[in-house]
Amino acid sequence: MVFRIAAALLFVLSLTHGCSQTTSLQSASTNHRASGPPPQILAVYEAWWGHPRHISVGYSSQDPAVLQKQIREAKALGISGFVVDWYGYRQPFIDRSYALMQAAAGAEQFHVAMMYDETDDEEGATDESLEDFKLFNKTYLSQSAAGRQAYLTYNGRPVIFIFPKGNHTDWDRVRAEVNKWDKPPLLIDEYPPGKFASAIDGYYAWVSPVQGGDGSNWGQQYLTNFYTTMQSKYSDKIAVGGAWASFDDSKASWGLNRHISPRCGQTFTDTFNLWRQHSAGNYMPFLLIATWNDYEEGTAVEKGILGCGADKPISIPH
Repeated sequence: MVFRIAAALLFVLSLTHGCSQTTSLQSASTNHRASGPPPQILAVYEAWWGHPRHISVGYSSQDPAVLQKQIREAKALGISGFVVDWYGYRQPFIDRSYALMQAAAGAEQFHVAMMYDETDDEEGATDESLEDFKLFNKTYLSQSAAGRQAYLTYNGRPVIFIFPKGNHTDWDRVRAEVNKWDKPPLLIDEYPPGKFASAIDGYYAWVSPVQGGDGSNWGQQYLTNFYTTMQSKYSDKIAVGGAWASFDDSKASWGLNRHISPRCGQTFTDTFNLWRQHSAGNYMPFLLIATWNDYEEGTAVEKGILGCGADKPISIPH
């Protein structure tokens, strides 16, 4: 059976936060020790559906009615925003989809954020990133941009996620440029930290499938390492927790035979709850679900989570 994710995705715990800001080359230093609000639940959104390079999922990411429906469904489940994959000049189709999503989010009192997909190309990667960030700031973060009020912020600064590919971008150079913006963004990279940690404001946990096997390795060791390391070594950075329901990249043209079994819904429950075991004294402003609608890698939760039998409903996190 397939069970919907319950509205209990919204939860309240006694957590802590606080933040100091800087406009130097270094990233913003963040202190998570003061009292603060509960984390926001976000979900990664793929905006390429309807493009011929991808499988058909029955809808287009450029259909405003579809976007409105998806936003309302996500809100009903306690999700407060979509983090949309964006490729800059390289993918005009996705750029158009992003524009429509931000406008729709603005009309629905929903949040949206960009996840920048770094180029795989070694030559010119930094220059391309600089141009893409310049384009995004001008097109989507200006006060006149449609849906600008919906863009996700933390302590008044826009939040930009980074999805690393070839790791060829010089993020020190990017940091130096984005610090010139009226409101310099917070850059959140995928864990673990790399050589540009000083330019990065935080890290997010990401679905960690194993190649081959039976899919029983759902990522416990990776997530435990993420939470403990962020608390012990990077407490000055923003930690964005991760949750996922499954993984199967057999439908993706880039598939590598990687799997995480849904385990009758227990994978989502376990990944969603694991961070609580490591939250003492450390505030986490966001938790990121991977993903809302990536059907090619088998992580989508949009249509529900696979259960095992009508008499065995999923234990929903709350």
